[in-house]
Amino acid sequence: MRFDILTIFPEMFREVLGCSILGIAQEKGAVSYHLHDIREYTGDKHRRVDDRPYGGGPGMVMMPGPVVRAVEAVEAADETPSLQVLLTPQGRTFDQEMAAELAQTRRIMLICGRYEGFDERIRLALGAEEVSIGDYVLSGGELPAMVIIDAVVRLQKDVLGHPDSALQDSFGVEGCLDFPQYTRPPEFRGMRVPDVLLSGNHQKIAEWRAKQAKLRTISRRSDMLEASR
Repeated sequence: MRFDILTIFPEMFREVLGCSILGIAQEKGAVSYHLHDIREYTGDKHRRVDDRPYGGGPGMVMMPGPVVRAVEAVEAADETPSLQVLLTPQGRTFDQEMAAELAQTRRIMLICGRYEGFDERIRLALGAEEVSIGDYVLSGGELPAMVIIDAVVRLQKDVLGHPDSALQDSFGVEGCLDFPQYTRPPEFRGMRVPDVLLSGNHQKIAEWRAKQAKLRTISRRSDMLEASR
């Protein structure tokens, strides 16, 4: 899987993409990351990517020229067509279902906005998928892009240490939150690990985990169960 990330702050990604699961995935050849600075496509000596909004108002708006030229140039860099994603609070809300969908894609282009957002003609020219990671506003699309990359990469084959790890995560099994997890020591400050987890009876452990996952989801995120009906 190939990720192309278009941003005016490529330095934000280098440390993140080289760490932990994301770095391991690249070392294994499961994914590749390609950073592209939108400022390289401005065509002027000041490398300007934004301007004041027509009609007045606060802030600055990403100009269409640099962004569209960057997308077109990067698209042509590989023969595999990309799924183009605009990171914007106005887009479809990213969730585990979307992560699974994106995980089946061979190439994803993540386009990070800044300031007051994209000139509307960028949306119209590209026809890209618009995605939000939640109902709040961030300073730019870089952090949402990292969230999406992390969620998608960990679903790639052989990236995680155990093949069932991704399946057992929250949202992964029957739309439930994850069950409570325990490790050594068996007792900590008077709190004991449930006996069933120490029993060695795998069927009973599986039943306990399924029950606990459902109870936790009911108490914390009952909306998830209602949505799955």
